[in-house]
Amino acid sequence: MNKLRSAIAAVALTTVYAPAMAGETVLLGPVEIPAPPAGKGQIVFFRPGGMGMAIGCSVNENGQKVSSLGSGRYFVMVAAPGRHAFSVKSEAKDELAVEVEPDETQYVACKIKMGFMVGRPDIAPSTQAAFQGLKHMKMVDADDMNPAAGALSADQVTAALAKPAAAAAAPATPQQ
Repeated sequence: MNKLRSAIAAVALTTVYAPAMAGETVLLGPVEIPAPPAGKGQIVFFRPGGMGMAIGCSVNENGQKVSSLGSGRYFVMVAAPGRHAFSVKSEAKDELAVEVEPDETQYVACKIKMGFMVGRPDIAPSTQAAFQGLKHMKMVDADDMNPAAGALSADQVTAALAKPAAAAAAPATPQQ
């Protein structure tokens, strides 16, 4: 019986603390976030590691899922300027209103706090410095995102980061 318990504990620890799967990119330093598209704003949602590693933080806007955040994950949401109301829910619900400004990037953290039966998500404004100070951040998997709600895929983020470099490398056209 003790051998069985030891084996189960070893598997559980390996599962919780396993390094990234093969082919998965883990960023060990600051994450580079592109500028929002002209006239739009964007929100970087992130979930630091810590308590409640097995509990996801599903971010919703107007009852529609934008994306789920696992521990140590982030996503970028492009949004039209104006007020946006987001909610997260487990045994308790938390809400946050964000005033999106054109050409501005805002940061929102979702942390898991102690709940009665399960951890409860807590969504709150954050800062770029808090986000950049985190290590081992990974972008949310594509199957956890809802592009229709504005969540950017990894390919879209990569393309947006490449745009300024491509524009700078392009030869200037003469004015007539």
